[in-house]
Amino acid sequence: MRAEEMARPFGFWMATALVVGGMVGAGIFVMPAQLAPFGAAGVIAWLVAGAGAMMIAWVLSRLTAARPQATGLIAICAEAMGPMAGVVIGWSYWVATCAANAILAITTVRYLSVFLPALQASPLWQALAATLVLTLITLLNLNGAKASGWFQLLTTILKMMPLVAVALILAVLVARGGTAFSAQGRPAFDAAQITPALALVFFALVGFEGAGVVAERVRDPARTVVRATLAGLGVTAVIYVIVCTGIIYALPQGEVAGSSAPIALFVQHFAGASAGMVVAAFAMIAALGCLNGWVLVQGEVPLGMARDGLLPAWFARTTSRDVPVRGLVLSSICSAVLILSNAQRDTAGLLDFMLRLTAITAIGIYVGACIAALRFGTARKAAIISLIFCGWLCIGAGWEADAWSVALMATAVPLYWLRPREAAITGPVLR
Repeated sequence: MRAEEMARPFGFWMATALVVGGMVGAGIFVMPAQLAPFGAAGVIAWLVAGAGAMMIAWVLSRLTAARPQATGLIAICAEAMGPMAGVVIGWSYWVATCAANAILAITTVRYLSVFLPALQASPLWQALAATLVLTLITLLNLNGAKASGWFQLLTTILKMMPLVAVALILAVLVARGGTAFSAQGRPAFDAAQITPALALVFFALVGFEGAGVVAERVRDPARTVVRATLAGLGVTAVIYVIVCTGIIYALPQGEVAGSSAPIALFVQHFAGASAGMVVAAFAMIAALGCLNGWVLVQGEVPLGMARDGLLPAWFARTTSRDVPVRGLVLSSICSAVLILSNAQRDTAGLLDFMLRLTAITAIGIYVGACIAALRFGTARKAAIISLIFCGWLCIGAGWEADAWSVALMATAVPLYWLRPREAAITGPVLR
């Protein structure tokens, strides 16, 4: 049993924490400001994105349950569509995690700068601090998946507290008759704004596939992955809709849109300035916890691909604690390069673009899983609906993000030719 726990340290609660922690990052703490310009269409976008994500999650869960022997979703996609598709899908997902980790590390430092104003001296200082944060989280993951899992569970509990606090404040406002909402008026609704808002909203939900991607680390994956994915996504989506919609309706739309910390603004408005500082601290914890979850995933993706013969065996070597050091370190180096290469740039427009790029690159694994589900006869109706939803997301992301996503996925083709020609690595782990 001890050996099993070391190889598969994630039970239901840790797997659920990975799902929730992968979604609840810095995104929700800035999302109300990003969606405020879209008015009531942003609210509809949350509902559409939540429904679409739940549909995709159902497909992923059923697919994982039907093939519990697989190392993860990428291996299942490769089984259904061939090694070339597996390499491209896995590589695009890996690129998405590296980009997401760069965003999360920078966001962690921005919230930290509220307490350490010296970090605001220049973008270079923030970039260096973000690289340090990324390094420390990488070192934590090098100690093994179990240490990372416990850290994920702790930060997930802590980071949910400010969101629950916002929900409680909103409940009090509703109990008092909703005067705060009526005083601000209702945001205008433009149906044409739903599509562009959809890609931004979906970024906040990306990560619900975390338990399926690292199914190799989950005990009894046929049951646990399904329960953890649906439970984690359901709880997070409900909180997101309540928090984001409530803030947009309770405060002036222009004020929310102009805020860099809309949740802190909301809490400060109704609970005082000191409470706003507390929320800033929790936002930092949220970004840090999310970063930890994605660093774990970024190491597991190339490991699983290498064990299935989709990448060179070099990526399959692990430590005595079964930690994929090479893939983990390489991934963090790529994220650090992204951070440092943008050290002197104004990140206002860059953030919007990176959010869209990360979201659209990440859906490659959803599309691949849906095609695999059709191929294997698993949840076919849900898979078709999910594919239509993914197409809608591509339209909402815009042509620039779509073009970059295709270009990044194309860089995986050389890796296909470097993959081992022999059978997949399914035996003892290389060390």
